[in-house]
Amino acid sequence: MHNILEAHTISKKFGDFTALNQVSIEVPKGSIFGLLGPNGAGKTTLIRIINQITMPDSGHVILDGEPLKNHHVKDIGYLPEERGLYKSMKVGEQALYLAQLKGLSKAEAKERLHYWFERLEIGDWWNKKIQELSKGMAQKIQFVVTVLHEPKLLIFDEPFSGFDPINANLIKDEILRLRDNGSTIIFSTHRMESVEELCDHIALINKSNKILDGKLTEVKRQFKNNAYEVGVKTDNIAALHKELTEKFEVSPAQFKTIDDQLKLNVKLGATEKPNDFLQYLTTRGEVSHFVELLPSTNDIFIKAIQNNS
Repeated sequence: MHNILEAHTISKKFGDFTALNQVSIEVPKGSIFGLLGPNGAGKTTLIRIINQITMPDSGHVILDGEPLKNHHVKDIGYLPEERGLYKSMKVGEQALYLAQLKGLSKAEAKERLHYWFERLEIGDWWNKKIQELSKGMAQKIQFVVTVLHEPKLLIFDEPFSGFDPINANLIKDEILRLRDNGSTIIFSTHRMESVEELCDHIALINKSNKILDGKLTEVKRQFKNNAYEVGVKTDNIAALHKELTEKFEVSPAQFKTIDDQLKLNVKLGATEKPNDFLQYLTTRGEVSHFVELLPSTNDIFIKAIQNNS
Protein backbone atom coordinates (compact mmCIF):
# COMPACT_ATOMS: atom_id res chain seq x y z
CA MET A 1 0.00 0.00 0.00
CA HIS A 2 1.28 3.47 -0.92
CA ASN A 3 2.18 5.66 2.08
CA ILE A 4 0.77 9.19 2.05
CA LEU A 5 3.23 10.23 4.77
CA GLU A 6 6.61 8.95 5.91
CA ALA A 7 8.59 10.47 8.77
CA HIS A 8 12.15 9.17 8.86
CA THR A 9 14.30 9.20 12.04
CA ILE A 10 12.89 12.49 13.33
CA SER A 11 14.75 13.99 16.29
CA LYS A 12 13.96 17.23 18.10
CA LYS A 13 15.40 18.85 21.21
CA PHE A 14 14.28 21.90 23.16
CA GLY A 15 17.33 22.89 25.15
CA ASP A 16 18.39 19.83 27.13
CA PHE A 17 15.01 18.14 26.69
CA THR A 18 14.66 15.52 23.95
CA ALA A 19 11.13 15.70 22.56
CA LEU A 20 11.66 13.12 19.80
CA ASN A 21 14.44 10.58 19.43
CA GLN A 22 14.88 9.01 15.99
CA VAL A 23 11.12 8.50 15.50
CA SER A 24 9.89 7.03 12.21
CA ILE A 25 6.32 6.37 11.12
CA GLU A 26 4.61 5.34 7.86
CA VAL A 27 0.99 6.32 7.27
CA PRO A 28 -0.72 4.24 4.53
CA LYS A 29 -2.89 6.13 2.06
CA GLY A 30 -6.61 5.85 2.78
CA SER A 31 -6.14 4.76 6.39
CA ILE A 32 -6.88 6.16 9.84
CA PHE A 33 -3.58 6.14 11.72
CA GLY A 34 -3.67 6.38 15.51
CA LEU A 35 -0.79 8.38 16.99
CA LEU A 36 -0.82 7.42 20.65
CA GLY A 37 1.16 8.10 23.80
CA PRO A 38 0.98 9.58 27.31
CA ASN A 39 1.09 13.32 27.90
CA GLY A 40 4.54 14.67 27.07
CA ALA A 41 5.52 11.65 24.97
CA GLY A 42 6.30 13.70 21.85
CA LYS A 43 3.11 13.31 19.78
CA THR A 44 2.36 17.01 19.49
CA THR A 45 5.96 17.80 18.55
CA LEU A 46 5.78 15.27 15.70
CA ILE A 47 2.45 16.72 14.55
CA ARG A 48 3.90 20.24 14.60
CA ILE A 49 6.86 19.06 12.49
CA ILE A 50 4.52 17.48 9.93
CA ASN A 51 2.65 20.80 9.78
CA GLN A 52 5.95 22.70 9.44
CA ILE A 53 5.16 24.75 12.55
CA THR A 54 8.55 23.69 13.86
CA MET A 55 11.47 22.00 12.13
CA PRO A 56 13.25 18.78 13.17
CA ASP A 57 16.87 18.84 14.28
CA SER A 58 17.44 15.79 12.10
CA GLY A 59 15.43 13.43 9.92
CA HIS A 60 12.98 14.25 7.14
CA VAL A 61 9.32 13.96 6.15
CA ILE A 62 7.94 12.68 2.84
CA LEU A 63 4.40 13.68 1.81
CA ASP A 64 2.85 11.69 -1.04
CA GLY A 65 6.26 10.77 -2.43
CA GLU A 66 7.80 14.27 -2.17
CA PRO A 67 10.07 15.83 0.47
CA LEU A 68 7.91 18.07 2.67
CA LYS A 69 8.04 21.69 1.46
CA ASN A 70 6.26 24.97 2.25
CA HIS A 71 3.73 24.52 -0.58
CA HIS A 72 2.45 21.29 1.03
CA VAL A 73 0.59 23.36 3.64
CA LYS A 74 -2.43 23.26 1.29
CA ASP A 75 -2.29 19.44 1.29
CA ILE A 76 -2.74 19.12 5.06
CA GLY A 77 -5.71 19.88 7.28
CA TYR A 78 -4.88 20.23 10.98
CA LEU A 79 -7.35 20.28 13.86
CA PRO A 80 -5.21 21.11 16.93
CA GLU A 81 -6.13 20.17 20.49
CA GLU A 82 -5.91 23.85 21.42
CA ARG A 83 -8.46 25.48 19.15
CA GLY A 84 -7.49 28.60 17.21
CA LEU A 85 -10.64 30.45 16.17
CA TYR A 86 -10.94 34.23 16.55
CA LYS A 87 -13.64 34.70 19.18
CA SER A 88 -14.86 38.14 18.07
CA MET A 89 -15.27 37.24 14.38
CA LYS A 90 -18.52 35.96 12.92
CA VAL A 91 -18.61 32.28 12.03
CA GLY A 92 -19.20 32.72 8.29
CA GLU A 93 -16.69 35.53 7.91
CA GLN A 94 -14.02 33.52 9.70
CA ALA A 95 -14.72 30.29 7.83
CA LEU A 96 -14.44 32.13 4.49
CA TYR A 97 -11.17 33.75 5.56
CA LEU A 98 -9.59 30.46 6.67
CA ALA A 99 -10.79 28.66 3.53
CA GLN A 100 -9.16 31.28 1.30
CA LEU A 101 -5.90 30.92 3.25
CA LYS A 102 -5.97 27.27 2.15
CA GLY A 103 -6.25 28.27 -1.52
CA LEU A 104 -10.00 28.23 -2.17
CA SER A 105 -11.66 31.05 -4.07
CA LYS A 106 -14.38 32.96 -2.22
CA ALA A 107 -17.09 31.45 -4.44
CA GLU A 108 -15.76 27.90 -4.03
CA ALA A 109 -15.39 28.38 -0.28
CA LYS A 110 -19.01 29.60 0.02
CA GLU A 111 -20.29 26.60 -1.92
CA ARG A 112 -18.38 24.10 0.19
CA LEU A 113 -19.28 25.86 3.44
CA HIS A 114 -22.97 25.78 2.50
CA TYR A 115 -22.67 22.01 1.96
CA TRP A 116 -20.97 21.41 5.31
CA PHE A 117 -23.17 23.79 7.30
CA GLU A 118 -26.25 22.02 5.98
CA ARG A 119 -24.72 18.60 6.58
CA LEU A 120 -23.90 19.36 10.22
CA GLU A 121 -27.16 21.33 10.73
CA ILE A 122 -25.40 24.57 11.65
CA GLY A 123 -26.72 26.79 8.85
CA ASP A 124 -28.16 29.37 11.27
CA TRP A 125 -24.75 29.96 12.89
CA TRP A 126 -23.34 32.00 9.97
CA ASN A 127 -23.73 35.42 11.62
CA LYS A 128 -22.99 34.33 15.19
CA LYS A 129 -19.69 35.25 16.79
CA ILE A 130 -17.46 32.42 18.01
CA GLN A 131 -17.68 33.78 21.57
CA GLU A 132 -21.46 33.17 21.44
CA LEU A 133 -20.96 29.45 20.79
CA SER A 134 -20.40 26.63 23.26
CA LYS A 135 -17.12 24.73 23.12
CA GLY A 136 -18.78 21.90 21.20
CA MET A 137 -20.41 24.29 18.73
CA ALA A 138 -17.08 26.03 18.08
CA GLN A 139 -15.52 22.61 17.64
CA LYS A 140 -17.92 21.88 14.78
CA ILE A 141 -16.80 25.06 13.02
CA GLN A 142 -13.15 24.13 13.53
CA PHE A 143 -13.82 20.67 12.08
CA VAL A 144 -15.45 22.18 8.98
CA VAL A 145 -12.60 24.60 8.24
CA THR A 146 -10.11 21.74 8.73
CA VAL A 147 -11.66 19.48 6.09
CA LEU A 148 -13.09 22.14 3.75
CA HIS A 149 -10.19 22.32 1.27
CA GLU A 150 -10.19 18.49 0.90
CA PRO A 151 -6.51 17.97 1.74
CA LYS A 152 -4.53 14.79 1.10
CA LEU A 153 -3.83 14.39 4.82
CA LEU A 154 -6.03 15.28 7.80
CA ILE A 155 -4.59 15.49 11.32
CA PHE A 156 -7.07 15.44 14.20
CA ASP A 157 -5.68 16.03 17.69
CA GLU A 158 -8.32 15.07 20.30
CA PRO A 159 -11.18 15.82 17.86
CA PHE A 160 -13.94 14.79 20.29
CA SER A 161 -12.93 17.20 23.05
CA GLY A 162 -15.92 19.31 24.09
CA PHE A 163 -18.53 17.18 22.32
CA ASP A 164 -21.53 15.54 23.94
CA PRO A 165 -22.03 11.84 23.00
CA ILE A 166 -24.45 12.64 20.14
CA ASN A 167 -22.13 15.11 18.42
CA ALA A 168 -19.06 12.98 19.14
CA ASN A 169 -20.80 10.14 17.29
CA LEU A 170 -21.71 12.52 14.46
CA ILE A 171 -18.07 13.59 14.00
CA LYS A 172 -16.90 9.98 14.28
CA ASP A 173 -19.21 9.04 11.41
CA GLU A 174 -17.89 11.99 9.36
CA ILE A 175 -14.30 10.88 9.96
CA LEU A 176 -15.13 7.38 8.76
CA ARG A 177 -16.93 8.80 5.72
CA LEU A 178 -13.90 10.95 4.88
CA ARG A 179 -11.70 7.83 5.11
CA ASP A 180 -14.08 5.86 2.90
CA ASN A 181 -14.00 8.68 0.34
CA GLY A 182 -10.21 8.50 0.12
CA SER A 183 -8.90 10.80 2.84
CA THR A 184 -5.97 9.76 5.02
CA ILE A 185 -6.22 10.68 8.68
CA ILE A 186 -3.76 10.89 11.55
CA PHE A 187 -5.78 10.62 14.72
CA SER A 188 -4.26 11.52 18.10
CA THR A 189 -6.30 10.84 21.22
CA HIS A 190 -6.29 9.48 24.76
CA ARG A 191 -9.69 7.84 24.21
CA MET A 192 -8.75 4.24 23.52
CA GLU A 193 -12.33 3.26 22.71
CA SER A 194 -12.16 5.70 19.78
CA VAL A 195 -8.94 4.05 18.60
CA GLU A 196 -10.71 0.67 18.64
CA GLU A 197 -13.59 2.05 16.55
CA LEU A 198 -11.63 4.14 14.06
CA CYS A 199 -7.99 3.21 13.58
CA ASP A 200 -6.51 0.83 11.02
CA HIS A 201 -2.88 1.39 12.08
CA ILE A 202 -1.28 2.77 15.24
CA ALA A 203 2.05 4.01 16.55
CA LEU A 204 2.79 4.42 20.25
CA ILE A 205 5.33 6.99 21.43
CA ASN A 206 6.66 7.05 25.00
CA LYS A 207 9.39 9.24 26.45
CA SER A 208 10.31 10.59 22.99
CA ASN A 209 10.73 7.12 21.44
CA LYS A 210 8.44 5.05 19.25
CA ILE A 211 7.95 1.80 21.12
CA LEU A 212 5.27 0.13 19.02
CA ASP A 213 3.65 0.42 15.61
CA GLY A 214 1.80 -1.56 12.96
CA LYS A 215 -1.61 -2.58 11.74
CA LEU A 216 -3.94 -2.67 14.76
CA THR A 217 -4.98 -6.28 14.17
CA GLU A 218 -1.32 -7.35 14.00
CA VAL A 219 -0.47 -5.43 17.17
CA LYS A 220 -3.36 -7.14 18.95
CA ARG A 221 -2.03 -10.49 17.75
CA GLN A 222 1.37 -9.69 19.29
CA PHE A 223 -0.20 -9.00 22.68
CA LYS A 224 -2.76 -11.81 22.93
CA ASN A 225 -1.92 -14.37 25.62
CA ASN A 226 -3.84 -17.57 24.80
CA ALA A 227 -6.71 -16.70 27.16
CA TYR A 228 -10.37 -17.64 26.76
CA GLU A 229 -13.68 -16.68 28.31
CA VAL A 230 -15.68 -19.82 28.97
CA GLY A 231 -19.09 -20.77 30.27
CA VAL A 232 -19.96 -24.36 31.25
CA LYS A 233 -23.25 -25.78 32.49
CA THR A 234 -22.52 -28.54 34.98
CA ASP A 235 -24.17 -30.28 37.93
CA ASN A 236 -21.16 -29.52 40.14
CA ILE A 237 -19.84 -26.00 39.55
CA ALA A 238 -17.60 -26.05 42.62
CA ALA A 239 -15.84 -29.26 41.62
CA LEU A 240 -15.18 -28.07 38.06
CA HIS A 241 -13.96 -24.71 39.33
CA LYS A 242 -11.48 -26.47 41.62
CA GLU A 243 -10.31 -28.74 38.79
CA LEU A 244 -9.75 -25.84 36.38
CA THR A 245 -7.99 -23.77 39.05
CA GLU A 246 -5.52 -26.61 39.62
CA LYS A 247 -4.80 -26.99 35.91
CA PHE A 248 -4.84 -23.40 34.60
CA GLU A 249 -4.54 -19.74 35.51
CA VAL A 250 -8.15 -18.61 36.00
CA SER A 251 -10.13 -15.53 37.03
CA PRO A 252 -13.86 -14.73 37.23
CA ALA A 253 -15.60 -13.81 33.95
CA GLN A 254 -18.33 -11.16 33.82
CA PHE A 255 -20.47 -12.05 30.80
CA LYS A 256 -24.24 -12.42 31.34
CA THR A 257 -26.14 -15.71 31.15
CA ILE A 258 -29.68 -16.90 31.78
CA ASP A 259 -28.77 -20.23 33.40
CA ASP A 260 -26.58 -20.87 36.42
CA GLN A 261 -23.17 -21.96 35.15
CA LEU A 262 -19.45 -21.71 35.72
CA LYS A 263 -18.03 -18.56 34.13
CA LEU A 264 -14.25 -18.14 34.01
CA ASN A 265 -11.41 -16.51 32.14
CA VAL A 266 -8.85 -19.23 31.53
CA LYS A 267 -5.26 -18.66 30.41
CA LEU A 268 -3.76 -21.67 28.66
CA GLY A 269 -0.10 -22.59 28.66
CA ALA A 270 2.08 -21.64 25.71
CA THR A 271 1.89 -25.12 24.18
CA GLU A 272 -1.77 -25.82 24.93
CA LYS A 273 -4.23 -25.67 22.03
CA PRO A 274 -7.72 -24.13 22.28
CA ASN A 275 -9.33 -27.05 20.42
CA ASP A 276 -7.90 -29.50 22.97
CA PHE A 277 -9.11 -27.29 25.82
CA LEU A 278 -12.60 -27.03 24.31
CA GLN A 279 -12.77 -30.79 23.86
CA TYR A 280 -11.71 -31.24 27.50
CA LEU A 281 -14.49 -28.88 28.66
CA THR A 282 -17.14 -30.84 26.72
CA THR A 283 -16.27 -33.89 28.81
CA ARG A 284 -17.05 -31.90 31.98
CA GLY A 285 -20.36 -30.31 30.99
CA GLU A 286 -22.27 -28.38 28.33
CA VAL A 287 -20.11 -25.60 26.91
CA SER A 288 -22.36 -22.57 26.39
CA HIS A 289 -19.70 -19.92 25.85
CA PHE A 290 -16.16 -20.05 24.44
CA VAL A 291 -14.53 -16.81 23.24
CA GLU A 292 -10.88 -15.87 22.78
CA LEU A 293 -9.92 -12.88 24.91
CA LEU A 294 -8.18 -10.36 22.67
CA PRO A 295 -6.36 -7.44 24.27
CA SER A 296 -8.05 -4.07 23.99
CA THR A 297 -6.12 -1.06 22.74
CA ASN A 298 -6.26 0.24 26.30
CA ASP A 299 -4.67 -2.99 27.59
CA ILE A 300 -1.94 -2.76 24.93
CA PHE A 301 -1.30 0.90 25.72
CA ILE A 302 -0.86 0.26 29.44
CA LYS A 303 1.24 -2.89 29.02
CA ALA A 304 3.55 -1.36 26.40
CA ILE A 305 4.11 1.76 28.52
CA GLN A 306 4.79 -0.32 31.63
CA ASN A 307 7.25 -2.52 29.75
CA ASN A 308 9.03 0.60 28.49
CA SER A 309 9.25 2.34 31.87
